[in-house]
Amino acid sequence: MFKQIPLGPIQTNAYVLYNDKKEAVIFDPGGDAEAFIHWINNEQLNPLAILLTHAHFDHIGAVDEVRNAFDIPVYLHTEEHTWLGDPSLNGSSRLTDRALTTAKPADYDLEDETELTIGSFTFSLLHTPGHSPGSVSFYYKEEAILFSGDVLFQQGIGRTDLHGGNHAQLLSSIHHKILPLPEETTVASGHGPLTTIGQEMDHNPFLTGY
Repeated sequence: MFKQIPLGPIQTNAYVLYNDKKEAVIFDPGGDAEAFIHWINNEQLNPLAILLTHAHFDHIGAVDEVRNAFDIPVYLHTEEHTWLGDPSLNGSSRLTDRALTTAKPADYDLEDETELTIGSFTFSLLHTPGHSPGSVSFYYKEEAILFSGDVLFQQGIGRTDLHGGNHAQLLSSIHHKILPLPEETTVASGHGPLTTIGQEMDHNPFLTGY
């Protein structure tokens, strides 16, 4: 079971994956920390970790508050280890009308493509760079869900004009890492509605003619 919760200045999708035991894993808490923490407590969930698909400002705005509220570790790909504390890398320095976004370093660096087990949850890690160098997609086979961050959207793909972005690399990540997953896999994107691998193979204009 999972819940999609838009948070922060541009309503970035955070996700909370949880089981019958009320254990939970949090993806990309982008802002609105107080309301988000209240929702978790109201649902009587027991968060185990924060998993970051990448370290852009709109995905990390509530990281420290949530980490501190539940005393849980943060996981982030090693290629973006310094981004949490650097507004010029996480993109918040581009916004002249908003405060800079920073957070303490991640507790664990993700490196190899392998399996990550947190409590009773086991994820396949897919390094999917292109939107950013350390973008990671988390595939939860048990429920056929891919938490893709800003790599793949409904009829869209991530922007590549930010620091470390690379359009060709992004398309390669999608075609070689994501599209081979079962077509019925739910794609839980960082922005917009849910979709599936099959729907994007058939209808995403950015993926045709690759």
